[in-house]
Amino acid sequence: MGKGVGYWLLKTEPGEWSWEDQRSNGGVSQWDGVKNRQAQKNMKAMRGGDLCFFYHSGSRPAERRIVGVVEVIKPWYEIGGDGGDGAVDVRSRGEMRRTVWLKEVKEDPSMADFALVRQPRLSVVPVPEKIWEKLCEMGGGFGDEREEEDAENQEKA
Repeated sequence: MGKGVGYWLLKTEPGEWSWEDQRSNGGVSQWDGVKNRQAQKNMKAMRGGDLCFFYHSGSRPAERRIVGVVEVIKPWYEIGGDGGDGAVDVRSRGEMRRTVWLKEVKEDPSMADFALVRQPRLSVVPVPEKIWEKLCEMGGGFGDEREEEDAENQEKA
């Protein structure tokens, strides 16, 4: 029996790659540039269909927030040919209906053991299912762009 969907959080500096960049790129991008070994190990554990929060990090607290959800469409693969660098490909699934700020996450006692709080510098972290559900609830869910696209196509048919 196969495993269910895995949940992750991917951090990015909005000045380097923002949610707007992700969406304007047809919703598909190569998630690369991760150098930390633990973050790479987390990426190597990702499977197609896993869901990831798209998190804007930044030097100012006002920038640190969950803004959307992407889906892994291509698991880890090597790039550059030197055996060290790799990537996963992700596709936009939807924007959070309400931004979830890091401050809110830190204030919630049920999040105390969450890697985002415990290992704040790690750029790729696993998200336990209960925490995923709680964060989705805090953000009012996310608009599923695939479902919206399917509904538009059905209307045209």
